Formats: sequence, structure tokens, C-alpha cells
Amino acid sequence: MAGKILIVDDAAFMRMMIKDVLTKNGFEVIGEAENGKIAIERYNELRPDLVIMDITMPEMNGIDSLKGIKAVNKDAKVVMCSAMGQQAMVIEAIQAGAKDFIVKPFQADRVCEAVRKVLG
Repeated sequence: MAGKILIVDDAAFMRMMIKDVLTKNGFEVIGEAENGKIAIERYNELRPDLVIMDITMPEMNGIDSLKGIKAVNKDAKVVMCSAMGQQAMVIEAIQAGAKDFIVKPFQADRVCEAVRKVLG
């Protein structure tokens, strides 16, 4: 069930932490992106099974990027990351097609649980 995952976050530290959690739990991280615009390009290039994406990013936010990815592939699986207190954005992300969300600061087991749930 090890899926290919794309990690999208403007903070290199967050990408590294998520990648570390995923690889230690048997998932394959096939790419990273530092903003929503690059996320869409990488999605088209790599065709991951799952995208883990931050909501708040420069250039293009996670919700607009989610919509862009969904326009390319309506079946794309995306899990959003949000900071505490971003409920309105989380609801908007779910309405735009996100499959789940993880709240920062995240727990490693919650990240894996969301990934397993979405990948089935």
C-alpha cells in the first residue's frame, strides 16, 4: 500500500519533517514543491498517488493549487495541512475536493493515519 507522495509546503523544515515521518513508515516521497504553482507542475510531471499540501503559501495558496490539480485529474487525492484556527480554509479545501486534513503542529501517527485512510 506504499503510495507515491508529493509534499507541498513553503517551509523546507516542514517538508523535511513530513518526508521523515512518511519514509520511516514505508511511504515513498517522490517529490516536493515550495508553493502551489510548482505543486501543479510537479503533480503533472510525477503523477503521485497522494499530495500532502499546506494551505497557506506564497505565489499560490493550497486551495487554488488543489483546484488546479483537480482540474487536471478529478480523482487526485490531496490531504491539506493547516495551522490551528484555519477552520474556514479547511472547510473550503474539503469543498474543493481535499480528502482529509492534518492540523499543524502535527503528530506523526495522525499524518500516517490520514495517508493510509486516503490511499485506502
